This record gives sequence, structure tokens and C-alpha cells, in this order.
Amino acid sequence: MNVLSLFDGMSCGQIALNQLGIKVDKYYASEIDKYAITIAKKNFPNTIHLGDVKKVKGKDLEPIDLLIGGSPCQGFSFAGRMLNFDDPRSVLFFEFVRLLKECKPKYFLLENVRMKQQCQDVITEHLGVKPIIINSALVSAQNRLRLYWTNIPNITQPQDKGLVLKDILENLEDVDPLKDTVRNQRHCREIDQKSLCMTSTMYKGAGNNGMTLVPIKNPERIVEKTNYYQFDVSGKGYNSQQDRVRKLDKPSGTLAAQAASIPKVLNVVNDGKMYYRKLTPIECERLQTVPNNYTEGVSNTQRYKMLGNGWTVEVIKHIFSEIR
Repeated sequence: MNVLSLFDGMSCGQIALNQLGIKVDKYYASEIDKYAITIAKKNFPNTIHLGDVKKVKGKDLEPIDLLIGGSPCQGFSFAGRMLNFDDPRSVLFFEFVRLLKECKPKYFLLENVRMKQQCQDVITEHLGVKPIIINSALVSAQNRLRLYWTNIPNITQPQDKGLVLKDILENLEDVDPLKDTVRNQRHCREIDQKSLCMTSTMYKGAGNNGMTLVPIKNPERIVEKTNYYQFDVSGKGYNSQQDRVRKLDKPSGTLAAQAASIPKVLNVVNDGKMYYRKLTPIECERLQTVPNNYTEGVSNTQRYKMLGNGWTVEVIKHIFSEIR
């Protein structure tokens, strides 16, 4: 089959097709992020990269059997400014519609975030199918609710695998610090006690392991929530995602593209002080059910970004498994 992937990113769709054993003759990918393209080329060197979606013309391609894409979601996201179709990134959805009409594929799949019903209805009207809501937590250790518009038939909810955060951690023997201690810190490095805010510069010098420990100045102020612990790191009064540290016996929060918002876990070291660290790139790959070290070859910042922008592969495999 021939596939056209718009907003291809690091090519999660190609991972899913490959793992399902679905033969792909030509895989066309439209993407402009040079780091994501680097990773896609490393893992799938036969990918035909087309560049900017606005310059892709259906008449220039071989007949397309499957059209897929996750158009930029920043304008729709409840976590953003919610400019909806006034956001120049979210309006790129209409490029998907244009190529759907030009290519007339047998199957299509569009993924996006939860959004206002009004915007959801616009997309539904253009695609002619209602979305299916799937939470990645059914097949991974990450809460990630997404909408999937597709004409692939017989899509049901995946079977719940019951995965939680501790299932995807690297071999660091992490445990819930309010109940026990961490026994192995060989990969971790304590940093300046003054580094108490989650910023883009916090992890400079941490090397490639991404496991730098950050001390919690007032551990007695930790507030226990259902799925996470919360303490005032950002100075915003317990209102920020940056203040959340995930419990190991629960699924992680949604992986985002911003380095400061990477999910975090608590650690206790031998001196009795409490620390937290963000998840490593490999652990984030596991949250998205991407093969270990798939994103290796670019900086950690870029790895986190493309993983946050990517798809949960096991969800896409579940949908693609109904292709005949």
C-alpha cells in the first residue's frame, strides 16, 4: 500500500504499520521539523519526504491507499490559548481536507486533542465521520485522551493493559519516597540547591541520562492528590502542571512537547532529603510505546519535543489492525 502522512513528525504511523507487518510500498511524509525528519530518516531511510504540507499536491503522488495525520493542535488544546481555527497552526487541518479530496484514499485517520464541541463538529462535518475518543492509558502508562476521526471500520476501545508509571521506569529501583527510599542513584546527580524552578536551563550539564535530581526545599509542604503529589515549585500557588510529581502506582500525566512539562517522579536519597527528577527520554519513549532509543541522535530537548508531539503507537496499531 502507499501511505501519505501529513505532519508526520518522527513517523509514529510508520512504526505502527511496520510492527503490524503491513507492507508499505511508498511512504510519503510531509514534515518541516528538521529534528523529527532526522529521526524518521534514521529509522526509516526509505521515507519520501515532501516538506511543507501546503506544497504537497495529490496529482504528484502515486495513488494513495492510506492518508494519516495529526494536524497541529495548539489552537484547540484546553491547555493553550484556544484560538481554535484562528490559530494559523490549527487551520492546517484544512490541508488534510484538501489532500483527502485530491488523493481519495481508501482509508484515512486524523488525530487531535480534545476540543470544544463546536470545533469538533466542524472537523466531523468535513471528514464525514464522528471521532472515537481513546485514552492512551488503556495501552500505556500515560493518561492521554485523543480524538480519532477514521473510516477504518470496526474500531473499538483497546483492552486495558493496566500499566502504571513504575512499569516504564529504567532500572533505577525507584519507589514511592513517602513509603521507602531509592537504593540506586548511580545515574543521578545532585545539582545546586538553588535550582528550585523548572526552567529550560535547569538540566544543562546533566548529560544524556536526563536524570538530574532537583532538591525539594520544603518537603513538608507536599500535598497528596489522587494521581500525583503537588508542591509549589513554580511559585504559582499549586496551580501549575510543573508542580505535579506523579505517583508510581498511577498512569503518568499527558506527555507534552515542552521540556519543563515532562512528567516527574519523586526520589529520596541517602541523606534523607527529598528530590524529584523528570522522566528520561527512554521512559518518555515508553510512555508513547515507541521502541527504546528510537529518538536517539538529537538533543534531549528535541527528543522530548517530538515525543510530546507524537502518537501513542499502541493506539495507532489498534486502529490500523482493522485495515484489510
